[in-house]
Amino acid sequence: MKKILIINGPNLNLLGKREPLLYGSESFQSFFNTLKSEYTHAELDYVQCNEESELIKMIHKGANYDAVILNPAAYSHTSIGVGDAVAAMDTPVFEVHISNVFARSAKRHHSYVSKYASGIIVGAGLDGYRMAIDQVLRL
Repeated sequence: MKKILIINGPNLNLLGKREPLLYGSESFQSFFNTLKSEYTHAELDYVQCNEESELIKMIHKGANYDAVILNPAAYSHTSIGVGDAVAAMDTPVFEVHISNVFARSAKRHHSYVSKYASGIIVGAGLDGYRMAIDQVLRL
């Protein structure tokens, strides 16, 4: 059984409330419960961090897992430290973004994480997490 850690960055605790036209109306906790019921052959854990230093600590804890699915949110575009944390990982890290960041403002077109990610899923909504889990299970 593969152990997968899902890490969400800043403001993703507001999913379901924040900009529902962009991010949908379902909370991540509700979606995560659905994932757990769908992927009974995997051990899924989930954390959410609004603070950059906590996000980096959670990425480091990902070393205890078979893979990490990371939505660094705004920190993907601003944090060299988050990128460095992913670069230091031997564990595969898959970067997920719910929205199509390339259809948004130009400042969101660059990610400090993408260079070091094992894979990137952008703009697939919450299904991007399913795609990442499926990829991890195929590894």
